[in-house]
Amino acid sequence: MIFKQYRIGDELVSNNYLLIDKESKEAVLIDCTGDFEAVNKDLEENSAKLKYILLTHGHFDHVLACSEFKKKLNPIIVLHKDDLILIDNLKTQCGYFGIPTPEKPVIDEFIDENSELKFGNHKIKIFHTKGHTKGSLSYLIDDTLFSGDTLFYEAVGRCDLPGGDFDELTESIVNKLYKLKPTTPVWPGHGRETTIEHELEYNFYVGKNSRSY
Repeated sequence: MIFKQYRIGDELVSNNYLLIDKESKEAVLIDCTGDFEAVNKDLEENSAKLKYILLTHGHFDHVLACSEFKKKLNPIIVLHKDDLILIDNLKTQCGYFGIPTPEKPVIDEFIDENSELKFGNHKIKIFHTKGHTKGSLSYLIDDTLFSGDTLFYEAVGRCDLPGGDFDELTESIVNKLYKLKPTTPVWPGHGRETTIEHELEYNFYVGKNSRSY
């Protein structure tokens, strides 16, 4: 499988990830902040078609370019239904941070832990990891975790925005993500990559020596 990471933004840098199945040429993009030219270049160089945009949650910095990608590449955009309220209030979100509001994304399919998604021969396991938002999702693809804003390198997503709940976040991490293999790589929505093993030991909020774990 081909893996590409895009770090998009100036002050608030978000991670987007492109995964391409080498045989079927089907691809998925995890979160959609922008940089269409770079993503499309990688798709074209690999003769790939974008099948899904897998949104980890509905905050503006993860969905800003969805409408542009939809118009130009027509992928299926998926989200958990509990974060639709954030999409519906995208203008308000952008206003808080002084960012121009793009066209509101149209969600093609609402997904949860029972949804069956795949591209090529790669199955996408979905975890509902609420806490950062009510509808936050994490995706496990080929034993690699894409955690959105739930789990970061030695940190966790903020819980002080509407829909946030630290107790729910802790439960999601401990009872779902920490049950994965310790060697599982974790690629978050912001910052550097990590592993489940590292976070079990060193996470400041939900690690071995924290008050929450």
